[in-house]
Amino acid sequence: MAAVKLIVMYPPPKDVQTFERLYQDEHVPMAVKKLAGKTKIVATKVQGSPQGKPAFYRIAEVHFPSLEALQACAASTGGKETLTHAANISSGGPPVVLIAEEQIFTF
Repeated sequence: MAAVKLIVMYPPPKDVQTFERLYQDEHVPMAVKKLAGKTKIVATKVQGSPQGKPAFYRIAEVHFPSLEALQACAASTGGKETLTHAANISSGGPPVVLIAEEQIFTF
């Protein structure tokens, strides 16, 4: 089975400094500690868009070896707490959460 990832896309926050403080000091350490079964976390800060103002400020990708591992994590106490925290710090509106199967092309 292909690897999967949980993608969390945060809209632009009302207060960037407050969001960054909460994200860096609380949320990322929580995700590292409490998301059981993850293989990697990629945190992206969006710098711009050819279409104008970007729809998202940050995009987080939490990688898992299988859909079952992702589902077990999301159902766990730590997973629920981390997802709730993600929503609570997203002051620009609710984050968009996606589950995706990853396909890698190597060149």
